[in-house]
Amino acid sequence: MTPAVTDPGTTDTDSGASATASARPRRRRRLRWAALATAGLLLAVAATGWTLYKKLDANIRTDSDTAQALAPYELERPAPVEGTGEARNILLLGSDNRGDGNGAWGRDEGSERSDTTILLHIAADRHSATAMSIPRDLMVDIPGCRRRDGSPTRAQFAQFNWAFQNGGAACAIRTVEKMTDIRIDHHLVADFQGFTELVDAVGGVEVCLAQPVHDREAKLDLPAGRQTLDGRDALGYVRARHGLGNGSDTQRIERQQRFLGSLVKKVRSNGVLLNPAKAYPVLDAATSSLTADSGLDSLSELYELTRSVRDIPQDHIRFLTVPRQPYEPDINRDALVRPAADELFAKLREDRPIRVENKDADKGEDKKEKNDAAEDGRDKAGQPYRGTTAARDICTNE
Repeated sequence: MTPAVTDPGTTDTDSGASATASARPRRRRRLRWAALATAGLLLAVAATGWTLYKKLDANIRTDSDTAQALAPYELERPAPVEGTGEARNILLLGSDNRGDGNGAWGRDEGSERSDTTILLHIAADRHSATAMSIPRDLMVDIPGCRRRDGSPTRAQFAQFNWAFQNGGAACAIRTVEKMTDIRIDHHLVADFQGFTELVDAVGGVEVCLAQPVHDREAKLDLPAGRQTLDGRDALGYVRARHGLGNGSDTQRIERQQRFLGSLVKKVRSNGVLLNPAKAYPVLDAATSSLTADSGLDSLSELYELTRSVRDIPQDHIRFLTVPRQPYEPDINRDALVRPAADELFAKLREDRPIRVENKDADKGEDKKEKNDAAEDGRDKAGQPYRGTTAARDICTNE
């Protein structure tokens, strides 16, 4: 047998080095492919994220007409109070527009009314927020405005709802500013469709009924007790007047406040704002329903606003109604309770603390009965205003 011949110039060490050298290009190729794949994935994610961002941003409609309508009245509008810094006052208008997919909730009568109006005050230190409801039937001084067709309206003493119906957001803003002497920094208008989609996007919102509700007009058929409503039932719940309680607008407003508190709690407890998969449908529903002024008409501006208030404790998110009582010439209308209302407006205007306490709205007063000042929220001698907070349980109110 002929022995194997080994090249005298080759050693085991040389063989290992050669194998290592040949493996290096393969590793480098794998690393390059991995880097390219990672870069491609990041680009795909970024492109998707940018596409979704642009879609959400484009959902928001800009209300430039209101700014133009307000411009001639700038000198008569309230000036921001010195020392309130970053405090913000935002007028939230819930439109009962029957167009744009909202026809399921009634016939389009050719006009648009502020079905719900809330003045949201966000404290400068971002430690509290107060949502003050303004009844649609409240009798107030409405300045001369312009209708959507450009024709003028005369100044008059009429129910608050008339301002938005005939003069749009600009007239509603000027009316609120005239009543409260509070400068409105921004406004948002939301419609029925957006409300129902938002409720569905968060997985429904919990409510509590003292007794079953069967209301054909509000399209409601609900059992008594604690339950979670989808968007359609939720809209009927917050808008119903005849099938719940005594049918007064007072109780409807308080029901809306409790519902909003429950909605805030649901969004926070559900981790919506921290989970992109949950956040996107919520943001899509919310932005699709909004018409905003130029200061809040982008996703980045709304995000900054949301980020600034996301750490407010739930018991510091307060809901109350402007102090009011039945209007003597017409008990189906409301009138401001003074000086209780003026005291509340001053607190909001000057960014001072406000306290609220809960009363069971479902056992509320008949609108035909006059309430004393305490029932209407007078903050005298340290008494809190009638209202609720986002922290309170929807059933127990604790």
